[in-house]
Amino acid sequence: MKIRVINPNTTASMTDKIGEAAARIAAADTRIVASNPRSGPVSIESHFDEAISAVGVLEEVRAGEREHTDAYIIACFGDPGLLAARELTRAPVIGIAEAAFHMATLISTRFSIVTTLGRTGIIAEHLLQNYGFAHHCRRVRAAEIPVLDLEDSGDQALQRIIDECLRAKREDGIGAIVLGCGGMADLTPQIRDAVGLPVVEGVTAAVKLAESLVSLGLGTSKFGDLDFPRSKTFTGQFDYLSQAD
Repeated sequence: MKIRVINPNTTASMTDKIGEAAARIAAADTRIVASNPRSGPVSIESHFDEAISAVGVLEEVRAGEREHTDAYIIACFGDPGLLAARELTRAPVIGIAEAAFHMATLISTRFSIVTTLGRTGIIAEHLLQNYGFAHHCRRVRAAEIPVLDLEDSGDQALQRIIDECLRAKREDGIGAIVLGCGGMADLTPQIRDAVGLPVVEGVTAAVKLAESLVSLGLGTSKFGDLDFPRSKTFTGQFDYLSQAD
């Protein structure tokens, strides 16, 4: 099967790391295609960034449809454009936050999230409410590091994440930790070893969920609100999306 892992930001080095983490966990017969939009923010740290990046996510799904992709993963913890992406395809589309929340509740009754910045932690709280997982999450914690520091700061950024995970272990009364950024995908083994708790990372969780859905023959329902978008006229820079009824 072919899984397209979409990094919604435009930082290619992060896309490479996300793709490598996905490939390591994927089954032998799964092909991982990691991609990112050509236009958009270099990192996603706000509602504004998410709104701009969602257009790029949808373009990546459109490209994947031309390549007969079996499943898609949106590799940003805000799950930008998730429902709109599901409208464009019959294939499963999985956001890494939703995937991580599901996995964490299968192995623990309570978890905490460790993310990058405090403001993105608020966005994670919104997702917990929307997805119905708020009662499972004890706390959303921020290491207060910009996303791109995961690319540039190396061991210093890793240690700040580990320190926050250890505080969560001591203080939150939890059974697991969810990592709240796709850019942490390659750091999971080190964090798990240092913290001594189950650590759930959304990219790898989403890969296994995508493989399961494809193996079960389950795709995005086209009954109701996730049916393909109605054909209509678009104007300006989006006129290429116009379709006749």
